[in-house]
Parts: sequence; C-alpha cells; structure tokens
Amino acid sequence: MLNPPSLECRAHEFKRLRRNRRSNAIRSLVQENYLVSHQLVAPLFVLEGENRIEAISSMPGISRYSIDVLIKEVIKLYELGIRAIDLFPVISAEKKDPMGSEAILEGNLMQRAVQCLKNAIPEMCVMVDVALDPYTDHGHDGLIDAAGRIVNDPTLEILAKMSVLAAEAGADVIAPSDMMDGRVGFIRQALDNAGHTDVNIMAYAAKYASAFYGPFREALQSAPKFGDKKTYQLNPANWREGLRETLCDEEEGADFLLIKPALSYLDVICRIREMTHLPIAAYHVSGEYSMIMAAAEKGWIDADKVLAESLISIKRAGADFILTYGAERMAQLLKKGWGFA
Repeated sequence: MLNPPSLECRAHEFKRLRRNRRSNAIRSLVQENYLVSHQLVAPLFVLEGENRIEAISSMPGISRYSIDVLIKEVIKLYELGIRAIDLFPVISAEKKDPMGSEAILEGNLMQRAVQCLKNAIPEMCVMVDVALDPYTDHGHDGLIDAAGRIVNDPTLEILAKMSVLAAEAGADVIAPSDMMDGRVGFIRQALDNAGHTDVNIMAYAAKYASAFYGPFREALQSAPKFGDKKTYQLNPANWREGLRETLCDEEEGADFLLIKPALSYLDVICRIREMTHLPIAAYHVSGEYSMIMAAAEKGWIDADKVLAESLISIKRAGADFILTYGAERMAQLLKKGWGFA
C-alpha cells in the first residue's frame, strides 16, 4: 500500500503549480488551448435589395445585409483572418409558402449570394444553411401534413435539391440544420450524383430544442407559427441521444459534426470528442452571444473578456472550430494580440 504524500512533498507540488503561473511568458508557454481567427466561422444574414443594412435589435452589433454590402463585410472578415462564413437567407413574407418553394427556385437569394461571394472572394469557405424554416410560412424545418405533423421523407427530397443548388452556385460546405432523419446520407448521395463529390457536409449532429435560439429566429423571421420543434430537435435533458444522432450522421457520410448550442452543452461536445475522429464544430448561438452583449451594455461584465472566456471553454471541451456571432469581434482582439496569459 502506497503511503500518502508527506506535507513537505505536497507543499513542494503546490509551489511548482504556482511557479508555472508567475509571469505572462511562462503562462503562455504552458497554455493548453488557443483561439485563432481561422477556426472561427461567422454566421451571416443576407437579404434582398441593394445597399441595405438592417440592425438586429436582439443581437447587438449584428445586422442583415444585401449581397453588395455582404461582400464588403466578408472581405473585412477575410482580412481579419477569418476563413469561413455560414449563410442564412432572410426571405420576405410574400415569398414564403407551406412548401418552402423559394428554397428550390433556380436563382434564388441564397444561390445568388453564394455566386457573388465566390466570385469576389474565392478563397473564403462558404457554408450554406440547409433547412426549410426560412422559406416556409409556418416556420418549421420540414414539410407538414394535414394534421400539422412534420413529414420526414418528402422533406429530404427538398433538402437534397437545396443542397445541389447551393453546390452549383459554388458553396464549399452544406450545413443541414433541419434535423430530419437520414438527411445526411440522402444529401451526400444527391451531391455525388450531381458531380459535387468534393463538397463537404457539416451535419448538425446534436441540435437541441433550445430556448437560446430566440434572437436568431427574430433575425431570420422564422419563428414557428404553431407548436414547437421538439419532435425533431433533441431533448436538452439527454446526452446519450446526442451521441446516437452523431453516430448516425458520421455513418451517413458527414465530414464535420456540429453541436448546437455550445455553452450549455459542453458535456456533449466533450463526450462526442471522445468517440469520434471527425472534426467537431460548435455553434455559439444567438442567445449565448446576446446575453453577453446585453449584460455588457448594462455595465455588468466586460464583453471582450467574457466572449473570449466563453469561446475558449468551447475549445477546451473539444471543438475544433466555432460558429459565433462574435467572430469579427474576437478576430479583432486576436489581431491586437489578445491572450489569456
């Protein structure tokens, strides 16, 4: 039986721990996790028209942009070291219908935005959100039947067409956020059949039915008109369910696995990291971002420090890259030499 360490040994160990923290230089040497701009993804909202910028009241510092202004914003992000964006279309009410017909219309807003961005900044990785909620008048991610239930397989057909349209426009990554069963494999097959074998799929592998999506739904004008999304998004009380969903998406051919939200689900990120070798993304969602900014506006916290601490916790949990509305702000801080040491 081993004897417990003596008080003298323990005191020696405590001093060693403190010695490794005693200066900025030493703290930097032993820092375990880092934030870098090229592992931040900026979610962006695009709308119709020209020279349009619409501030989003519930997301301080975030706006919707017409394509011409969006290009300028993306160039700015690229100059800050950000190498990927995720596009979300803001569809006007008159173009929405129960079938989300605008989603598969040739030359729609999303397709034009991707084409213009890839022509202007071909080096930028353009991710495209694939789900029906921006396009349907009922606000759900899938088609509905006469009883108001989400129907899975007919929705897959539309998601596949949306994905091929995005790939044809030049999208680098398809990001299906709908949470329909089997959509990753269905989209992979559709992309491959259309000759887009080099287009990645970032699966929303564990997307929870979260209360943190409120500001996003305002930004996208996509809140469900009836019911909720609990029949296709995950129960916040479950982590094993998240692992099962993730394994399914990996088996179906996902290239990246995304967990959403991030901060409230760090345990899920950590568990998924332990079971897969695929790259893991985490979505620092609108509510998580807006809480920081709202508290900072009240003078209660330092927005920069809390944003950085939030993002490093996501990296520490095991995420390889992070989607965050604070991407530009964090990249600006990093360019100025921000560090935790």
